[in-house]
Amino acid sequence: MGAERDGRAGRGPGTVARRAIRTTLAACGSFYLFLYGLDQPVAATYALFGVVSMAALSHIPGTGRQRAAVMVRTTPAIWLLVTAGTFLAVRTWTAVAGMLLIGFVLAFVAAAGPRAAGATPGLQLLYIMPSFPPYAPDTLGQRLLGVTLGLVLLVLAELFVLPEPRGPTYRQRAAEAGMVAARCAEELGRAPYALSAATAAAVHAAGESLRPLRIDEADRPAGPGLRDRALAHTGLAVRTLLGRMLHLPPPPPGKAPLKPGADLLDAVGRAAAETSALLSGTGRANDEALTLRRLREEAGDRAEHERQGLTAARGRRRAALLEVADAAVAFTGASELAVRGRRARIPGGVDSVRFWYAGRGAPVLWWHRLSAHAGPRSVYFQNAVRIALALGAARTVAGVESLPHGFWAMLAVLSLTRTTAAQTRATVRQALAGTLLGALLAAGVLALVGGRTTVYAVVLPVVMLVAFRVGPVRGVGWAQGMFTLVVSFVFAQLAPVTWRLAEVRIMDVIIGSLIGVVFGLLAWPRGAQAELHRAVAELLEREAETVERTTAAVVAGVPGTTADDRALQRALSLAESAYAQRQGEPRAPAQGAPDWQAAMMTGHHVLWGSRRLLARSGPVLDPVHRDRLGGRTSELVAAMYAAARRARSEPPPATAGWLPARAADAPAPSPPGQPPPAGGQSPAAGASVDWPYADTPESVAPSRYFGALAWLESLAVDVERVLEPCRAPSGEGEESGK
Repeated sequence: MGAERDGRAGRGPGTVARRAIRTTLAACGSFYLFLYGLDQPVAATYALFGVVSMAALSHIPGTGRQRAAVMVRTTPAIWLLVTAGTFLAVRTWTAVAGMLLIGFVLAFVAAAGPRAAGATPGLQLLYIMPSFPPYAPDTLGQRLLGVTLGLVLLVLAELFVLPEPRGPTYRQRAAEAGMVAARCAEELGRAPYALSAATAAAVHAAGESLRPLRIDEADRPAGPGLRDRALAHTGLAVRTLLGRMLHLPPPPPGKAPLKPGADLLDAVGRAAAETSALLSGTGRANDEALTLRRLREEAGDRAEHERQGLTAARGRRRAALLEVADAAVAFTGASELAVRGRRARIPGGVDSVRFWYAGRGAPVLWWHRLSAHAGPRSVYFQNAVRIALALGAARTVAGVESLPHGFWAMLAVLSLTRTTAAQTRATVRQALAGTLLGALLAAGVLALVGGRTTVYAVVLPVVMLVAFRVGPVRGVGWAQGMFTLVVSFVFAQLAPVTWRLAEVRIMDVIIGSLIGVVFGLLAWPRGAQAELHRAVAELLEREAETVERTTAAVVAGVPGTTADDRALQRALSLAESAYAQRQGEPRAPAQGAPDWQAAMMTGHHVLWGSRRLLARSGPVLDPVHRDRLGGRTSELVAAMYAAARRARSEPPPATAGWLPARAADAPAPSPPGQPPPAGGQSPAAGASVDWPYADTPESVAPSRYFGALAWLESLAVDVERVLEPCRAPSGEGEESGK
């Protein structure tokens, strides 16, 4: 669980206490102003519940300033939702139809990232409130006035009341990783042309610091906008750069590096340092990045048009250097887009494919993100369907049965429905127990105090502060019990009530809970667990297909072209979203589960390497190198398909007889011209990651061959990492992906 510490730093008791104070001040301040100062109970109700919706029901991540920014941006949407709910309340069927449509849209917008997902529950409630009777369009002005003033006070409280310090941003961490890359380039450029133990440890630490689960949700570059996409691309590129530099082969023993390679590595270091300054805000230049791009193009052109082949040692080092330079070019280009946005210089040539989002407007990028998830294979689509149907059913029951305070039933659906049926059932049990105890206490208070509203006005801030402080820390049972007290004391000030208000609260929560459980069982009851298995399996299969197509083009000497990798991109997007949701679901101990994050990193490496190889031309390979590359491709593809089968299924009783000892040992078709290996095993059994059929020092081959070879070998390490937890005796399971 240590890997999640940074990503969940905003949920500690101190942070919760500060948020509870802000919420109480804004909610009670606006409520009392309208109710007792201006005698407008409608505006008072909407002011209080507007604050509660966006501050307590929503889970907007980040510091107060970050949450305030989200609230300001969503204010126009809040006005539209209140207006739509007000006019659709004219009939039950129009309210239900609006609930289905708006409920789905609001839940589906969670695909835009954690900030949008965090605001969704509050936005849902702000549509639910006015969609109930009475149908009173003449009160729309009071409703909008109340909710607006409540939000204004909440924004001010978030900005100025007990502000929280902000931790390191993703840009800062990427800048620090870039400085580590510059340090690596410096060490690799001088004898003994290898990284020291301290630098290797720094490489590992820098890469780990950019894992999404180590970043607070508010700072994760997960949105569909240009800067968020570019920043996510930056993190991936610098992690790839560090990994490639960590495994850069040294020059042949007793020989100094060739000058072109040394110059290229030196340019990588200078460009990484310059880009780090750009990300940290201490520099604005990009001269070194342009120099690196030029040297990378020149090196690629030399490799493409070179008539004489290279020895194995020289070829492997040159291919590895080109991969390092390619990752550095991606790092510099993505960083410039992340910092300058649409004002950045749009990269040309093959980079127009890699940086396809450069220069695109926000509506196009949003459409691209949402359309990629518009189908039942997306967990965002599944969640949106589940919550829309549950809310529609709850609104139907509330309208047909004329439930008093029926929006409480819908609030129960909204706050208790989870992404898995098991999680929903456990949540409902705790919520019902808490609601029952809270209702009993509320009934006693209402019976004793009666209609003396001054008592409720004095007690409400204290109860509200305790509710919003204790609920997030102690769990859903405490939250529901304390919230029952809050709503009882609020409505006791709005109109005369008796102890039976607590009875109505219990009934509504029970109805809403049952509806949530039913739709949790009917609509994708396993949540992201089953989808994660399917999505990662399909991703690995698409990776295998891409590897086969790419190496076939290298073998045949196909001229440079643009890769058609849309299927791989879609599979990668679905796998990443399922993995992200799975992190928020409870996990039963699962022995032998693959390393899910390693599978997704492999997908990015396949995507980038394929584009790089297909963008260049090269000669037709001779039969010897064709067979060697074909054999290595067959083994890697077989390992990927084995990993896909493993990801798709539950762990078998014994994995030792089903999985090869290593990914490279997977049974594979014999390459052309090679006899089948004895015993069904490839010649790689027990070999290192350098693969079988080792090239002799005298063998020579085109540069494109060694580029493909280096790519395949790095992917072999990736696949081995995917499958390694499956062979661990203790079975780290799904935690391995953190």
